Amino acid sequence: MKKAVQQIMLGTVTGSESRARETLQKIKAAGYDGLELNRFMIHPSSLMVRLMTRAAGMPTGNGGKLDWHALLKESGLSVISLHADLGSLEREIDAVMEEAERFGTDKIVITGMYRFDYSDEATVQELAKRLNRVGEVLKAQDVRLLYHNHNVELLQVKPGVRAYDIILSETDPSLVGFEFDSYWFTDGGADAHFWMKKLGGRMKLWHINDRGSRLTGPAMTPILKADSLELGTGNMDLDGLKEIAVENGIEAVVLESHKNWIDKDPVKSLELSSGWLNARF
Repeated sequence: MKKAVQQIMLGTVTGSESRARETLQKIKAAGYDGLELNRFMIHPSSLMVRLMTRAAGMPTGNGGKLDWHALLKESGLSVISLHADLGSLEREIDAVMEEAERFGTDKIVITGMYRFDYSDEATVQELAKRLNRVGEVLKAQDVRLLYHNHNVELLQVKPGVRAYDIILSETDPSLVGFEFDSYWFTDGGADAHFWMKKLGGRMKLWHINDRGSRLTGPAMTPILKADSLELGTGNMDLDGLKEIAVENGIEAVVLESHKNWIDKDPVKSLELSSGWLNARF
């Protein structure tokens, strides 16, 4: 089972070649096998993208200026998958496939839809059709399309039916797989165990994070804010979820957190989380 780090964690620690090299060395030393790359972080990104990701608590940094092929080869880390947006796949699918091939991965992941109405049934059904069309083109070139969830897919399009239900039922299993993020569905109030079991073999990658509260000293209020935490330090049933993930036959587990790192340091955070991962995978 491969263990990877999502590149979004590294925006603040890969701003220069020397800093990126040091960070990748520490990731390898912690026991990780690879990275999951984001297209908007391996190319110079627009001001709008930088502002949107920063507003979401996910600073992209200046890594788009770096030679990620050379850095990864030197580090000995592989590329587990490549995150892309659906619009880019529809406009320039050959370029995205070529990039995935150069990085040595056969998995392209849709990262989620911005400014998209997940509460409208017809809109979500059209999304499923778009995923099928792109997945068909990728499959013809032996590349797999995966869909990554956040919490917005839990919106109900009608009583008892959520957007994620439609994405699951209306996409062709032979064309569209899934990268399941258990943190975001837990954050949205859903039972991640239920959804992972429902995905079954269509779940190819597991995005993992823990969730709870970090507090030192007396609390001002009996109600604490929940946030991301290092693996094994929060309240999620990660061991139970791990059993389901293994039964589903996942190919890799990918660590991702955006903020609330111990000592405000993403490298220290991923190093701490590696203890939980290395003991189980």
